[in-house]
Amino acid sequence: MRGLIVAGILASGCRADAELPCPWACDAPGPTIAWTSYHGAARLGWNDAETTLRPRAIAEQGLVIRWSSPELDAEDIDGIRYPAHVYAAPLWIDDFAIETGPRAGARASVILTATSNGWVYAVAAGAHRCDACSISAGEILWSTRLVDPVALDRLDGGMPMGVLSTPVLDVEGRRLYVIAMDRERGHLAFALDPHAGSVVDGWPVVVDDAALAPVNRNGPAKMQRAAAVSQRGALQLSPAGDRLYVPFATYQGEGVGWLVAIDTETTAIEAAFSSAPWREAKSNGGIWGSGGPAIDADGSVWATTGNSPPGSADTPGVWGNSLLHFDRDLRLLGSYTPFNYCRLDDSNMDLAASPPVLLPALDGSSTPLTVAFGGKQGNAYLVDRSALAGGVPARPPCSTDAAADRSRLPPGVQPQFGTRGPLNVFGPYSEEFGQLDQAKMRSRLAYARLAGASYLFVSGASKAAEDSNTSVPPSLARLSVVTPAGQGAYLEVAAHNESIAFVNPGSPVVSSASGNDAVVWVLDENAPRVASLLAPTTPGPVLYAFDASTLELLWRSDDGALARGGKYSTAVVAHGVAVVATDRIVAFGLPAAR
Repeated sequence: MRGLIVAGILASGCRADAELPCPWACDAPGPTIAWTSYHGAARLGWNDAETTLRPRAIAEQGLVIRWSSPELDAEDIDGIRYPAHVYAAPLWIDDFAIETGPRAGARASVILTATSNGWVYAVAAGAHRCDACSISAGEILWSTRLVDPVALDRLDGGMPMGVLSTPVLDVEGRRLYVIAMDRERGHLAFALDPHAGSVVDGWPVVVDDAALAPVNRNGPAKMQRAAAVSQRGALQLSPAGDRLYVPFATYQGEGVGWLVAIDTETTAIEAAFSSAPWREAKSNGGIWGSGGPAIDADGSVWATTGNSPPGSADTPGVWGNSLLHFDRDLRLLGSYTPFNYCRLDDSNMDLAASPPVLLPALDGSSTPLTVAFGGKQGNAYLVDRSALAGGVPARPPCSTDAAADRSRLPPGVQPQFGTRGPLNVFGPYSEEFGQLDQAKMRSRLAYARLAGASYLFVSGASKAAEDSNTSVPPSLARLSVVTPAGQGAYLEVAAHNESIAFVNPGSPVVSSASGNDAVVWVLDENAPRVASLLAPTTPGPVLYAFDASTLELLWRSDDGALARGGKYSTAVVAHGVAVVATDRIVAFGLPAAR
């Protein structure tokens, strides 16, 4: 698989006491980091090569802003000036050649990001060697304006809709793939040369109804007008880099969800899959979670979908509130749908909020290959990848029997059901209340193997009452992936943080040093789902660091330290800094030694 973390030792030759903008300490060279997609190249949300940001050091010293970039470009749209907002998670790549601008010929650690104003940036995180630290961290190395953006009332208070999703980087292929919406041309798929910021010949590719209808494998269906369509889910690449996968949903339940496969060599849209044969401007199976689809080592594709219309039940071809497994050309191979999906459809509590994570092989288990995800209801699911129903025309009949659910159920009685059933992580459990500010989880799980055991870390928002909008603890959980010898795996809650209440958190990420000294990082939007990102009263986000072994709070950023960015974003942690993208790039680290 391309772009994995490579344990290569880098040269070091600078003075140990020098105050240099290097991404790692002079006397402790580290591995090369390639965080090339949402949640990293391995898509686990785990960097196991972080030797500086350890729990004890963070608790004793705290963190400070070590560097930041300039503000990213504002846009004048229809007479109104819009500051930059970053919805996309930042990417990080070490030892990266710069081939444009005044730093052409240099190599650096680089952060790649994109804004809702339709710009893409390469920002220096430091020079690649301590003996050549001529590039200042935070320096913008190149920037490219992709589209003429349009502001939409339906998007977070009237935000521009340029780039909302996290791009994906093909290091070997020298391509950075980005989706942006243009005022006139709609959704455009771009390939950029990441070393220079220039658009690759033959791109962009227009993604619209005319392009998708002829190759749709679950039609007939209609891709709605661009202004109604959300491309929020992260982009993903096939292992060989020859397929780009792009998910779509709609903003206010205005159409069907889509997954699109683009051939990166020919730029042809090879295949598409609509979540239902659906032409109406009404919600049906949107694929919108910020983490995007997951790609298996064999090139197969996994995605979770949003709610279908109430009463659609087991209508053929309707795949709302499901986990779907595709081959590389988007032929449906198998599916899983929770037992209570009809109630989820009725109440807009969709699984698309929590895209799937493919767990590494669970040695000794009778279910070695599993996939985990959650949803707005606050449940966490673990599914045996080899046990999905294949070749069926529709979802199974609706059920009220939690024990009949086909996910890997914990052995004990779940109190919300009075029987076995899926694990509820954030409560109180409800099958009626769970949309907008009542939703309990809109994040992708992060996996880490710590001290020889497999864990999943989950961020969400428990509520004060079943029908409440008010968040209360717990909002962070550590789940054990339990693997009894010779038996199937299942999940159990190993720990909750009982003191912090997130408002609307993004996905957690984990940093550790060879499976030890692990830290869980969560960026909380710190404002309700329905809050306007343009209102001056809306606060900025807060970054949290927790001890992974206890979930005790180690540190949080000060109120007002971060400007408003986008929603459902996440941090990147590498070489002693935790990086957040808002209206600029900000890096937190330990205070400098004096």
